[in-house]
Amino acid sequence: MGHHLVVGAGGIGRSVTAHLVALGHTVTLASRSGRVTQRPWEQEPGGTEAVTVVAADAGDAERLVQLARGADSIVNAVNPPSYDRWDADWPPVAAALLEAAERTAAALVVIGNLYQYGEVAGPMTEWTPLAATGSKGRLRADMWLTALEAQRAGRVRVTELRSSDYVGPGATRMTSYLGDVVVDRVAAGGRALMPVGRTDVPHTWTYIPDVGRFAALVCARAGEGAGSGAESGSGTEVFGRPWHVPSPAARTVQEAADDVARLTGHRPRRVLRLPRPVGTALGLVIPFFREVRETRHQFERPFVLDASEAERVFGFTATPWEQVLTETIADRVGPEALVGRERAASGA
Repeated sequence: MGHHLVVGAGGIGRSVTAHLVALGHTVTLASRSGRVTQRPWEQEPGGTEAVTVVAADAGDAERLVQLARGADSIVNAVNPPSYDRWDADWPPVAAALLEAAERTAAALVVIGNLYQYGEVAGPMTEWTPLAATGSKGRLRADMWLTALEAQRAGRVRVTELRSSDYVGPGATRMTSYLGDVVVDRVAAGGRALMPVGRTDVPHTWTYIPDVGRFAALVCARAGEGAGSGAESGSGTEVFGRPWHVPSPAARTVQEAADDVARLTGHRPRRVLRLPRPVGTALGLVIPFFREVRETRHQFERPFVLDASEAERVFGFTATPWEQVLTETIADRVGPEALVGRERAASGA
């Protein structure tokens, strides 16, 4: 089995690490502080010994090269903490990780999102044009295209695993829209409040453990084809292209709120919606509302991820929606918030 460097110890990085360990691999997990309190991989046999946690600046190429020597892959699971500082924070990190991959021959696996597609008129596939007009979407597109050009020049193997908005264990406050505006409030007996968007448009929600599980499968391929690039079991090239992370069928915010209410024994209630002019006005004084203007189209019209190609090629099935919500509620609110069989299913 192989060895991998995972950079970023947030919910995604920890999940990738745990699933790599479950496949029998070893991992160096790098975070800025070198301190990680939640260690899900330790639930796996031999998990404690399989993972080395270290401190590293994700923008320090020399440090990353040192850590990546001998690794089959480098996973970019970095999540800059300041949403309004992406333009400053992301470029040096992306450049350092790409340089480390080139210098060590490790494959680069980037954990991505859907910002680069911009406003879309239908379900998004991996081949949807990168048509974002906002700064964050253009930045994500530029990062990917730069890495892809390096692969085409024969300098590196790279892929990007793109997800929609996260839900599930490991999502902290302000990193899961559904968790913040729906799960926490409805499970406590309150009403969901949408600061941005409509309550009646379908939206894909990606389960964090599915991101980790899918990324681990991709990383495992990195050691199998060091020449032209690893292939999936179907013969499809894994690197040199993006993949969409398989996710449950899209649900509207109102449907999700009704589901949470049912699972926690509360009566369904209409989701409250902050009027768009109010959100715009709040953007004058609150950075979150100012920055979210670029992506609010994701919640004002259908925003549906099509991951059928990844499902077919990797034989990967997303976790069922009912299980996603049950485990999310148990993690964020506590298993005691669940009723009946749902509580039993969560392991409480």
